[in-house]
Amino acid sequence: MIEPTTLPYRANVGAALFNRTGRILVARRADQGGLVTHPWQLPQGGIDAGEDPREAVLRELGEEIGTSAATIIGEIPEWVTYEFPPAIAARLGNRHRGQRQRWFALRFTGTDDMIRLDADPHPEFIDWRWTDLAAIPDLAVPFKQHIYHRIAHDFARFATPTGDF
Repeated sequence: MIEPTTLPYRANVGAALFNRTGRILVARRADQGGLVTHPWQLPQGGIDAGEDPREAVLRELGEEIGTSAATIIGEIPEWVTYEFPPAIAARLGNRHRGQRQRWFALRFTGTDDMIRLDADPHPEFIDWRWTDLAAIPDLAVPFKQHIYHRIAHDFARFATPTGDF
């Protein structure tokens, strides 16, 4: 049996993508396999070796939601972490204890038709919507809720209309 605390965290970025009306994009995961009861989340993904987190977050948006039409408008300045539940850690090969993330707030500069969940041959998401920032902790899986509370708090200033619609 592997002791989870001896495993490293996987380096990761997260995207809090706000539209012009101040709502945030959430997406429904495609691959939960019954392990997770709340399949909505914000886009996130791994950082490649040598990649800057700011570049990684834009790349991940392109890979996960089919667009990088966004501008970084804020970030949580330190790394935040969460632990994988044992069943998810096992499904992922018990290589990481969880994820160490840098979170960025981004303003979506495109139009809704530019969000393409089918842009990747192996899509991570099957649905998406804009929602109120305050709702995201309740949409998140329990093991990520503390991070989503932090995002809702730290990025509240971005959840306002920009006036440029």
